[in-house]
Amino acid sequence: MIVQFHIQPDSEIPASTQLFNQISFAIASRQYSPGHQLPSTRALAMQTGLHRNTISKVYHQLEEQGLVEARAGSGIYVRGQERGPGPTTSAGRPLAENSAVYKVVQESLDRLLQEGCNLNQARELFLAEIDWRLRCSAQVLVCAPTGDLGVGELMAQELQQSLDLPIQLVPLEELTQVLQQKTRAGTIVTSRYFLAPVQQIASPYAVRVFAVDIHDYLDELQRIRSLPANSYLGIISISSGILRVAEVILHSLRGDDLLVVTTDFSDTHKLRAIARSADLIISDQASFEAVKAAVAAARPDRIRPPEFLCAKNYIDERSIQLLKRELGF
Repeated sequence: MIVQFHIQPDSEIPASTQLFNQISFAIASRQYSPGHQLPSTRALAMQTGLHRNTISKVYHQLEEQGLVEARAGSGIYVRGQERGPGPTTSAGRPLAENSAVYKVVQESLDRLLQEGCNLNQARELFLAEIDWRLRCSAQVLVCAPTGDLGVGELMAQELQQSLDLPIQLVPLEELTQVLQQKTRAGTIVTSRYFLAPVQQIASPYAVRVFAVDIHDYLDELQRIRSLPANSYLGIISISSGILRVAEVILHSLRGDDLLVVTTDFSDTHKLRAIARSADLIISDQASFEAVKAAVAAARPDRIRPPEFLCAKNYIDERSIQLLKRELGF
């Protein structure tokens, strides 16, 4: 799909930050999927009006965050997920030594034999792969930075409901300590926004890192596009990161013709103000009850209640299904 980026020149938000957040959102919501080639600096300069040097700096920042990779003579591409260290055999040898075989463990026994394995080796490979996956499925961690632990709580709640497994939320800053204390393998689930630092920390340990794609919010964005000018839009979320990105995306989408107010649902004063005046309120699932109560309390002060949209989820449903398959459900 063709993604259009919009820069508001009169915004207090630097143009490079606007572009960085929009591209990051396109990657995290899988509008730009792994392997997708980003527009050239020339093409993006023509679309946004930014200088090519500014765009190059944004691409470099995206590369530093681990979201994209530069391929010499080819361009900038969205990074795919990388596997950490794999399982070991019963003799303690890493299966990475048999990487050509490991990639086809699930294809067929005949293919394994063609790769030079005997029957005992093939059996050992299959059993080790199955055992490792079972051990990874037994422990699921959700990881997010302390500064945006709210988004980790969103992911943990949704995974708890979907997987019916104990989910442990771990701040990124404490991940090393937690992994050092664990003797079993596990699966770490995180957002693509945090994938690079999580992979860097997890790489020495026998764990898998699984990055979920976020919901594309297309329905919500379409409703916002249709709002009349000068409408009052309230955004409530448990995640400070979601609120920051929302402000950039919405300002790029509508400029100054909407009054956009964002808040954490725990800020009761600001929440009540939104409930009394907003034309449209959008919240995440974790904030639903608090927003519902605030809207009900503000009803006597309003001629008509605000329109209220509760985002269905944060994690894209396709990611949930893929994770279930990876965990053996």
